[in-house]
Amino acid sequence: MTGRRALLLIVSFLLFTTGVANAETASSLAYSVRGGDAFFTATTRCTIGAAVRGGFVTAGACGRPGEATLGHNRVAQGVFRATAFPGDSMAWVTVNSNWTPRGVVNDGRGGEIAVLGSSEAPIGAPVCQSGATSGWRCGTLLRRNVTVNFPQGAVFGLIETSICSEPGDTGATLLWNGHVQGVLIGGSGNCSTGGRSYYQPINEILSRYGLTLLTS
Repeated sequence: MTGRRALLLIVSFLLFTTGVANAETASSLAYSVRGGDAFFTATTRCTIGAAVRGGFVTAGACGRPGEATLGHNRVAQGVFRATAFPGDSMAWVTVNSNWTPRGVVNDGRGGEIAVLGSSEAPIGAPVCQSGATSGWRCGTLLRRNVTVNFPQGAVFGLIETSICSEPGDTGATLLWNGHVQGVLIGGSGNCSTGGRSYYQPINEILSRYGLTLLTS
């Protein structure tokens, strides 16, 4: 890949395995689908990257097409419609009537941040991540078009930041001034010792699946 720099490290997925069994019975109220909130499959815990019309996007390692999801409250939520990995790392989930996608991101402090769009931040810009485990973390956008190697194969065209990540953050939202930059696909290090995190650009995901990002 011309102009893409390969990293001499293996980046880890940041997944939690879980013993989730049956979903709770949903109430008559719809729950919010927000960037930064946790969701579950039968075996993993990941983070919603961004709400789109009819559902949400996240990282490709979080599930397989046809796999069911539960929300942060273990209520039946939706199903993976498409995933890609390696090469790219992206996934699209459609949600059922228990859930309402909204153009906001969990700010990790009990509030929400409005999504304004998906304009690309410049190199060196201050960016923040909303992850289901590590919460609200901020740092610097270091590089674009980065290649990282996973045991399953390389993923190309990624964003690199100085933000740390923890297991369960996979899929987390990367924001710049209200604009979604990407979804977390993995990282090195942790939030105790420091680390780097890597993101699939949001506009590539939207384009691949023909999705509309929800804004406020």
